[in-house]
Amino acid sequence: MQWNNKVLAFATLGAAATLVLAGCSGGASSGSASGGSDGYKIAFVQGVAGDEFYISMQCGIQDEAEKEGATVTTQGPEKFDPTLQKPIVDAVVASQPDALLIAPTDVSAMQAPIAAAEAAGIKVVLVDTTLEDPSAAVSQISSDNEGGGAAAFKAIQDANPNGGKVLVVSVDPGISTTDARAKGFEDAVAEDSKFESVGVQYSHNEPSTAAEIVTAALQKDPDIVGIFAANLFAAEGSATGVQQAGKQGAVTIVGFDAGPAQVKALQAGTVQALVAQEPATIGSDGVKQAIAALKGEATEEKIQTGFTILTKDNIDGEGKDAVYKSSC
Repeated sequence: MQWNNKVLAFATLGAAATLVLAGCSGGASSGSASGGSDGYKIAFVQGVAGDEFYISMQCGIQDEAEKEGATVTTQGPEKFDPTLQKPIVDAVVASQPDALLIAPTDVSAMQAPIAAAEAAGIKVVLVDTTLEDPSAAVSQISSDNEGGGAAAFKAIQDANPNGGKVLVVSVDPGISTTDARAKGFEDAVAEDSKFESVGVQYSHNEPSTAAEIVTAALQKDPDIVGIFAANLFAAEGSATGVQQAGKQGAVTIVGFDAGPAQVKALQAGTVQALVAQEPATIGSDGVKQAIAALKGEATEEKIQTGFTILTKDNIDGEGKDAVYKSSC
């Protein structure tokens, strides 16, 4: 994988930061758009409500929909869980929108509900995550997640030139995006003999579980020099675990995603780098593909968007525009 991001030197202050989720609730929210009843109806089902990544994606969707004269409704489960997302999708299908933009919470469990949407004549676009069989969708749009994982390792390499042990804290197996991030990271580690992976552990999207994982890992392997946290909650919990172990300044934490609270952690020095995706671009591209499909025009089967490596040195400068939004 190639990327053009320049990873800058890290500074560590060792101060604590607390993640505060802000944004949409799990209920429906609407983005007003010009075009009224004659415009297309687009439903957006998030991976989880209240996550700044999906809020930023929603902003991109609403902005592009407004240009097209379409209307948007947004819903998401309270947790990244297919048992919570499925009934939302079932209800959306029953409401018969023209298009469905969805981030599936599991590559297999969400297969049937999304196939039902396609069977009902709804144009489906997969945004962020995907399925084992994505053929029901007119397009898949996501970040270059393997490349992002490799970039996260590059950040740890630069901060620890002498090498050492590294750990991945992910969410759950079976999520296409985080699985790809972990793979990209682990593959990059395997190419550098100075580093050794102690494996991938799963926090089930619970910061407290991530903290327990990191505390236990540092007790078992006190020479761990770097942790790759594959999503927002894993990064929050990893930072807490490092603090509890008294390892601030000795362990480089690289998180994925860049919500406002994560940026505070970066600025405080509890997290040394963030891999910021382009959720608004994913959202706007999703609307473009959905509209094209509805008009009978050609669509792109797969689109990959880029990312930016944020550090304390660039967060107030060139990296500022990459920070996610808490509201549209």
